[in-house]
Amino acid sequence: MEKLLKYCLSFLLLTSLSCKNKNFDEIPFEERKLIAKQLWDSENSKHGFDHIFQGTPKAMTLLDNIIALDSTHAKALREISVPFLKRGIPHEWKLRFDKAVAHDPTTWVPMRGYLYLSFYRDYEKAIADFNASDSLTSYLDYPQGHSVDYWRGIAYLGAKDYDNSVAYWDKHITKETEDSGEEWVELEAFLYRGIAYYESDNKEKANENFDKVIQYFTNSADAKYYKAKLLLNEGHKKAALNMIEDAIVDFNNGYYNNKAYVETLRQIYLLDLEELKSKIIASN
Repeated sequence: MEKLLKYCLSFLLLTSLSCKNKNFDEIPFEERKLIAKQLWDSENSKHGFDHIFQGTPKAMTLLDNIIALDSTHAKALREISVPFLKRGIPHEWKLRFDKAVAHDPTTWVPMRGYLYLSFYRDYEKAIADFNASDSLTSYLDYPQGHSVDYWRGIAYLGAKDYDNSVAYWDKHITKETEDSGEEWVELEAFLYRGIAYYESDNKEKANENFDKVIQYFTNSADAKYYKAKLLLNEGHKKAALNMIEDAIVDFNNGYYNNKAYVETLRQIYLLDLEELKSKIIASN
């Protein structure tokens, strides 16, 4: 038995070929789990399953092998779902990711909420998962480095539920300020709270939040874009033109809200800025 285990592990590690045809029925499940763990740890310690390696035949075969050995390996189930997510094959992604959730809900429920929100704009399902995470753990979850309150603020904004959006931004910003100081709060938190106020026609509060963004980080095409719109609405055309020109400079220098793989909620583009500039000029 010991020789069989060593042979299979070595075979998988060195060649990444499928061991599915090997007869593992005689091997106790706990021993198979150990092989799967060793296989995962060994490969993940080298370079992980992301970047160039992620989604390649080698990676997918290796993950298939781990799952064949241990069908409860939540990390492998999650990892094998990622290429389907990034390539826009939702039914294949969800099939695998839901299995990861079933075996480790504490870790993967809030992350699934983030994916529902960021990749699919399914605000209802995202909020449901963020809410579920509150009862799964005694602590606040931080999927993708941001609290579930942060993500709920975005989800409710996407759903145009501005009251709840502002409420969760208030909660998130208050906690982060108490923990680390206001200067450490994500700029996007002030930006999105400002947008929630702007879209709910609270221009004063919106302006306060956009000013916060600029206060802590001078360059922000997004904050300046919205401030230019506010200035124009107030009849301050020269100030609006200066502001949108600054926004265009910031945008061209890469200072705007964006991320890899997906469009951020309310993401602005150069065309938006140029159209607003033309509108300001035409109003003179």
